[in-house]
Amino acid sequence: MKSTVDHLSSTRVKLAVEVTFDEIKDSFDAAYKKLGSQVRVPGFRPGKVPPRVLEQRLGRGAVLDEVINSALPDKYTEAMQEAELHPLGQPEVAVDEVGDNEFKFTAEVDVRPEIEIPDYSSVEVTVDDVAVEDSEVDEQVESLRDRFSTLTGVKRAAQDGDFVSIDLIAKLDGEEVEGGSASGLSYEIGSGQLVEGIDEALIGLSVDEEKTFTTSLVAGDKAGEESEVTVTVKSIKEKELPEVDDDFAQLASEFDTLDELKADLRTRLERVKDFQRIGAARDKVVEALLEKVEFDLPEAALKAEVEAREHDAVHSFDHNEEALNKWIDEQGKTREEFDAETKENAEKSLRAQLLLDTIADKEEIGVDDNELTQYLVQQAQRYQMAPQEFADEIAKANQVGALVSDVRRNKALAQILEGATVKEESGKVLDLDAIQAEAAKSLGQTVNVGDDGAEVVDAESVDADPTDDVPQSADASAVSAEIPTTTEDK
Repeated sequence: MKSTVDHLSSTRVKLAVEVTFDEIKDSFDAAYKKLGSQVRVPGFRPGKVPPRVLEQRLGRGAVLDEVINSALPDKYTEAMQEAELHPLGQPEVAVDEVGDNEFKFTAEVDVRPEIEIPDYSSVEVTVDDVAVEDSEVDEQVESLRDRFSTLTGVKRAAQDGDFVSIDLIAKLDGEEVEGGSASGLSYEIGSGQLVEGIDEALIGLSVDEEKTFTTSLVAGDKAGEESEVTVTVKSIKEKELPEVDDDFAQLASEFDTLDELKADLRTRLERVKDFQRIGAARDKVVEALLEKVEFDLPEAALKAEVEAREHDAVHSFDHNEEALNKWIDEQGKTREEFDAETKENAEKSLRAQLLLDTIADKEEIGVDDNELTQYLVQQAQRYQMAPQEFADEIAKANQVGALVSDVRRNKALAQILEGATVKEESGKVLDLDAIQAEAAKSLGQTVNVGDDGAEVVDAESVDADPTDDVPQSADASAVSAEIPTTTEDK
């Protein structure tokens, strides 16, 4: 096989490949066997028709079509590997010439750009000091109070925050909507967990009173349509929170005093915030490396990344563009601003991915079965699926290669962190390995602090992988095994 590479740009190449028929004898044998089993020729059993007879019967062009379509993907991959190129996405393939003893094809495809990786030890980043405010400890206490609250029946009209048992009936044009009724439904007024307008309808109602209001249905075949909903209150209960004192500390924890409980909550918050600095360090180290390198982004790969993010966004709203636009408006943004942010984030994600892929190749990072299995289990937990179910879905979608690439990038990022210097604002150099080890020892109950505040959760729900949430996109090294081509008998 002969091949040449024409670099159309820093991110796109055109391969010209010549393949002799002697190189692909196996493909000819397979083609004759396949076609022979499909054609009935008098005097020959199916699958036993000689090649010469097949060519006379079908024409040599039909045989060559089958041979080339079978052999071309492997020869394309072989040519890319010989040229040490990393393809991104599907190539545009054309069979240019078919002769008596060879065929020639060209393939144009985006490739990963060349990236000069700087010395990791030259990277230095700063993360915030760990500081826990009294208000954060108080939020934890309030969370515990809510967990140990009790519900008590009341004889008054419903108020915001009450828990009510209700019956619902939804009607369209006077007819009851199928699946639009419920009896004995428990609901917290003000939680916003049911249809729009129900909170306002419930406030002020007493037991056995009802009210009808108009709202948009949120599920079923009639989703989005305006419906008349009648809600009837069957019972009203108010939440009673325990007093914050030593008795509460003994009820909610293993501690005897409130001060001891608060001190423990503060320690847990500090530990989790310390652990979360690994994520901050990870992001800043990647940003620092990207600032030190310059490379172009492949257009097709960027387009695919943007489209994937746009699909995920509308998928979150059951592919309802109006619902997505409404949510965007609620965030105080225009659709144009949202689309611009989506593209910007896609560019950042793709740049990080290409950088980490290059580092993984440079460091010759591999992935063994145990690492892949561990990552698969972690992702299954994230999507709340059984590991085997998740694995089956990944295999069905042909995304095993993408999972391997994710693990390689995570390992590459971990290696970068080992070489970089991470300091807190006070100037102290952080030992990220020690922080992670401390988090691993803290199994049991811990505190998960998010953007919207903190809550007490089990430690198993806190991901201990410091390279988690690396920007992921489609597998940059994946090439489809099927590249459809057509040839003409020449």
